[in-house]
Amino acid sequence: MNTNQPTPDRIMQLVNGYWATGILGAAASHSLFTHLETGADTAGQLAAQAGISERGAQTLLDGLVSLGLVELRDGSYRNTAEAATFLVEGQPACLSNFAKLKLAHMGNLVTLPEVVRTGGPVTDATVEVADNPHWEEVVQAIAAQSVPVATVAADMLRLAEAGEISILDVGGGSGIYSATWLELNPAARSTQLDWGPINAIARRLLAERGTADRFTCIDGDFHTTDFGTAAYDIAVYSHIAHQEGPEDNIAIFTKLRDAVKPGGTLVINDYIVDDDRSGPPFPLIFASEMLLKSKQGGTWRRAAYHAWLAKAGFENVSFHPTPSPTTLVFAR
Repeated sequence: MNTNQPTPDRIMQLVNGYWATGILGAAASHSLFTHLETGADTAGQLAAQAGISERGAQTLLDGLVSLGLVELRDGSYRNTAEAATFLVEGQPACLSNFAKLKLAHMGNLVTLPEVVRTGGPVTDATVEVADNPHWEEVVQAIAAQSVPVATVAADMLRLAEAGEISILDVGGGSGIYSATWLELNPAARSTQLDWGPINAIARRLLAERGTADRFTCIDGDFHTTDFGTAAYDIAVYSHIAHQEGPEDNIAIFTKLRDAVKPGGTLVINDYIVDDDRSGPPFPLIFASEMLLKSKQGGTWRRAAYHAWLAKAGFENVSFHPTPSPTTLVFAR
């Protein structure tokens, strides 16, 4: 047998890739990773703890072992280090809610062939409106993704020792950047600009963290709301650029350049692709999400960020990897 001959194994894994989303989403829905972490280590114990059938528990465990999220040793199951860190409920970077969210979104992919043909969403969805009740679920589900990145950015900017600084978070969503940074620096203050219903979610998080007294919200649309002039030491634009087109990003970067003080820093966090679009893998595949859900968004190249930021008036732009599929950009 010629071992150099191609096999269909990887293609079969990709064709059936939706099973990974289903298994992970179902396991998260029944808190299996949390039950494993607290001592349940057999299908029977997990079934009893989660209130599911033993057959169902065994099937999910088999799938999770296949996915490399659960280990089986001497008849006992346990979380891998990866699952224990990112899928156990109560951890600040827990992605279980995000896994459940993506399970609910799976059906949307059946429209992708038509979306590819037309070049954008095929329905007039009203997702991107302030009063959509889905924000309550979505904003909190995606917050955990930003925890490691916000911490890395804070270390790089030495925020803990920066003293009395002012922060602007544009489209801040859950308020996770403000929450993380205000905890690190008790002299800092932060302002979030977002739609009113989303700011209400952020205020709850900051109250839970005990930093609400240094947190202010501006209810509004960042496309039309004024950011102020030379008012902030640091501005944040996280996971926003991918949903905007080039002209809107330039316009917002220009407003942000005006909003930061001389010597201040704009922090961008997003899925950014290499200039030749050869990688990284996750930002490349995330582009399909933007094709499905936005009329102008995409995963943009580093060169695009350079050009947009230069046009907005920033002179010093640097790119930094993170412990996630995103890239941090610092612009001054």
